[in-house]
Amino acid sequence: MILGLSIIVMLLSVLLILLVLMHKGKGGGLSDMFGGGVTSSLGGSSVVERNLDRMTVGFGIAWIVTIVVLGLLINRGM
Repeated sequence: MILGLSIIVMLLSVLLILLVLMHKGKGGGLSDMFGGGVTSSLGGSSVVERNLDRMTVGFGIAWIVTIVVLGLLINRGM
């Protein structure tokens, strides 16, 4: 169980790094390649950027939950 959670943590970490790198910075980011350069007039950000934000938050929450569960398992000695 601990090995499986450790592998999941590593995969989530790599995915989070990639998602953060895809965000648009001051000069534009990799999200511009996927249509992020066109901004909507209402929200100030594109649909792609908002979906990228949601994915990043979702993977971040999954990463935190997995880390907590892994820490609890290791402390219990399972």
